[in-house]
Amino acid sequence: MGAGGVNKAFRIKDCWPAALLLLYLQAGCSGGQTSRESSKADVRIISFEPSYNPLFSTEEGNIVARICIDFSRSVKVRCVKRITLGFSANSSLSDIDYLRVRCGIDSTYQTITDSLDNSVARRSKMIIKGKYELREGRNWLTIVAKVRENADLLNVLELLKTEIILDDNEKLTVSDPGPFRYRHGLVLRASGQDNCDTYRIPGIITTNNGTLVAVYDVRYNRSKDLQEDIDVGMSRSTDGGQNWEPMRVIIDMGEYGGFPQNMNGVGDPCILYDTKNGNIWVAALWINGSSPDKMAWWDSKPGMLPGETGQFILVKSSDDGISWSDPVNITGQVKRPEWQLLLQGPGRGITMKDGTLVLPAQFKTNTGEMALDGGLFTSFSTIVYSEDGGINWKIGTGAKNNTTEAQVVELPDGSLMLNMRDDRNRTEKGQSNGRAVSVTTDMGKTWTAHSSSNSLLPEPNCMASIIACDVNLKGIMKKVLFFSNPDHTSERKNMTIKASLDNGNSWPEELKIVLRRDTGDGYSCLTMVDDSTLGIIYEGKKDLYFQKIPVRDFFP
Repeated sequence: MGAGGVNKAFRIKDCWPAALLLLYLQAGCSGGQTSRESSKADVRIISFEPSYNPLFSTEEGNIVARICIDFSRSVKVRCVKRITLGFSANSSLSDIDYLRVRCGIDSTYQTITDSLDNSVARRSKMIIKGKYELREGRNWLTIVAKVRENADLLNVLELLKTEIILDDNEKLTVSDPGPFRYRHGLVLRASGQDNCDTYRIPGIITTNNGTLVAVYDVRYNRSKDLQEDIDVGMSRSTDGGQNWEPMRVIIDMGEYGGFPQNMNGVGDPCILYDTKNGNIWVAALWINGSSPDKMAWWDSKPGMLPGETGQFILVKSSDDGISWSDPVNITGQVKRPEWQLLLQGPGRGITMKDGTLVLPAQFKTNTGEMALDGGLFTSFSTIVYSEDGGINWKIGTGAKNNTTEAQVVELPDGSLMLNMRDDRNRTEKGQSNGRAVSVTTDMGKTWTAHSSSNSLLPEPNCMASIIACDVNLKGIMKKVLFFSNPDHTSERKNMTIKASLDNGNSWPEELKIVLRRDTGDGYSCLTMVDDSTLGIIYEGKKDLYFQKIPVRDFFP
């Protein structure tokens, strides 16, 4: 969960200053300011840990905060009888069905000995009543929330103050002048739905009609990458992501060639919206004949045909995602026979100002040197593009060796920026850790390293998302880049969105929002839901989450 302690100087950005947290720990208190309104010294707050995760309406036990209380049984039996949470006037308390406090002496929260479960809202406060007898030593109190179904995803809860009232009305207070902001989230796909074990690899776009279309892997049997029984699923929303239609499978290669479903997997989708013609394109990798005991990344071979090598396939919708075409195989247009593998993004592509369709892509070729992943074939990020609305497709050259999953944006001058996963970051955890970034002015014929490459955007070697948007800032239209990934060099945790106002040359700390601290699979994809709202779909563990964030939250 979150790094212990109350959010001192938290601001609206939902992120912790590491240096300040260290000061708290060095002071011997991982919590925030605590005050005692009595002279007794037998009960004290050790730590207060607000959750850094969204509040999901489908979850019974969204963790709001964890509190550690130390009780020295030197006087008498002591009890917690009430906890009061004070929220800002901006908070929507009507979104809360109830709050409960799970109490016990087990720091893993597996052993719950009692609970406070009588909650009531009064103005800007939530009061939780009950009775918990403190045990000698450390006691752990976990505040959990149930959010009402269909709570507005733009609503928030801003926690300002927490008070613990003991049986003799002694008050323990944790307070801080800066609010901690809890955001709502939606579990778009959950493990177990549609007889599916794991949902992964999200992509999302917004059509000219305002429709949200999300795509992802439907991994029926297990979380393993291709080869496996995997289809491409699609979810669609016509109300800004508040509600979604039932999932539909839009790419299923069935039992092609006489092989079973688990030897005809198709996945890693990349979605592209043609803003000029209104067509939606989804690219995917199809593996035919390879055993589910093998990994397509290694088992695909040089060649061009199904059964030899991975196939680059496309489906299209011309009616806002309602119906979809049969798959079209463009491998022959874009792959070289000597390459071991060619595949898309994943994530999303773009339509350039001149109407050119651009998909991020990656290929593996023999350079004569061993790749960083230990294989014979080295991966390169690149682009696949069409200048005639998707009839014919071309491919660029490799932007940088040992790079894989990339995303692309068009800069104001018409050049393309490729933001790439870099295998160097599997071992590089220092100042050179970061997304590789290259720019092309000639549709991928040549590439130039960007100033931010391998320095400004830390990554744990994971897919990420970047989009370019025109945003109204104080009456002036500004070009903004938004970027999302697990903001960590080693672990896929701290799902974060960052903003840049200078074409990615800098990513200021004050222009970022942390969405979820928990560890997950880490892939994400961004879209503008409307002119003032950013949307994101990202991976938990086997599940997919969707959230909306007002653009103004990045620029208070």
